[in-house]
Amino acid sequence: MSKQDLDPRDLLAVDALLSEEERMIRESVRGFVEDRVVPQVGDWYERGVFPREMAKELGGLGLLGMHLEGFGCAGTSATSYGLACLELEAGDTGFRSFVSVQGSLAMYAIHAYGSDEQKERWLPAMATGDAIGCFGLTEPDSGSDPGSMRTRARRDGDDWVLDGTKMWITNGSIADVAVVWAQTDEGVRGFLVPTDAPGFSANVVHRKLSLRASVTSELVLSGCRLPGDALLPKARGLSAPLGCLNEARFGIVFGSVGAGRACYDSAREYAATREQFGRPIAGFQLVQAKLVDMAMSVGRSHLLALHLGRMKDAGTLEPQQVSFGKLHNVGEALGVARTARDVLGANGITLEYPVMRHMTNLESVVTYEGTADIHRLVLGKAITGLGAFA
Repeated sequence: MSKQDLDPRDLLAVDALLSEEERMIRESVRGFVEDRVVPQVGDWYERGVFPREMAKELGGLGLLGMHLEGFGCAGTSATSYGLACLELEAGDTGFRSFVSVQGSLAMYAIHAYGSDEQKERWLPAMATGDAIGCFGLTEPDSGSDPGSMRTRARRDGDDWVLDGTKMWITNGSIADVAVVWAQTDEGVRGFLVPTDAPGFSANVVHRKLSLRASVTSELVLSGCRLPGDALLPKARGLSAPLGCLNEARFGIVFGSVGAGRACYDSAREYAATREQFGRPIAGFQLVQAKLVDMAMSVGRSHLLALHLGRMKDAGTLEPQQVSFGKLHNVGEALGVARTARDVLGANGITLEYPVMRHMTNLESVVTYEGTADIHRLVLGKAITGLGAFA
């Protein structure tokens, strides 16, 4: 490849490492984002709404539970799923979050730990977007330490009765089914809670300054009575919900690359047209240095994501390596967003450009599904063999 052929969006020619099928999936999702998300997402973000009707469009593209097998799911590779997450988050984190929660948390929990009856009831409808799921693990006083959850489930004859509160739950108030984790006399177990069940309610979290084009809710279970078959039979202990979170974190490894790339693209295009002192600011050394730093960051993160995707498809990916990817790529994307905002100057703080929107979203991504500090401790234990958790 000659210098003239270099793509400023892909200086390392990562695209050449993709298969034809992976490129087709990537292009399909990119086209959807450019046509359906980008033109309206600034308004959705400003109004603080996620358009529920988009669920069926995402389902129509085969993106919901796309890496799962059977029950109407597309059964794609993990890498293809990651590339879809990258393109979705290039539009907005809210859309990648919706797909992640639907497919990698709620649907994956049912697929991995549910009975055949539970799978048949929920997965086909969730794959099309006709039913929406959420994942209730985090609580107001239990974030990084899910083992301290206070939500409890007790037996009452053949039924289960759940009491407790879950917090920061994506899709909570638009969901048809909630996967809820609770303490029982047998340890932590998972339950499928239809959101019209008596004793279940969901309250929207308002006044957010991040992830505004996404629904975030509090789930309240007050004497919520469920039949015995609401229990996920194969989910026992914290390893089950943590396994789901590892699936979702994998999507974040790719998704954060998309957010970073969108910010870099915006800064590069702006610098080429914004004139000061009689010429485009892209011609000034300090601006070029910032653009180069952003391009290098996005390129490194893209390569790391693809490498981890290949490992996941080969069955060799470990949870600690997913922690490596999330810690590195989200941190890099946040740095790119901040640098891009600097290049755009005052224009960078408006919704006419995507940069500040991505920046504020990434402030949530760096915290959810494992904070940066927790992932550092996970890697610290992997490096030293010594656990630093309290």
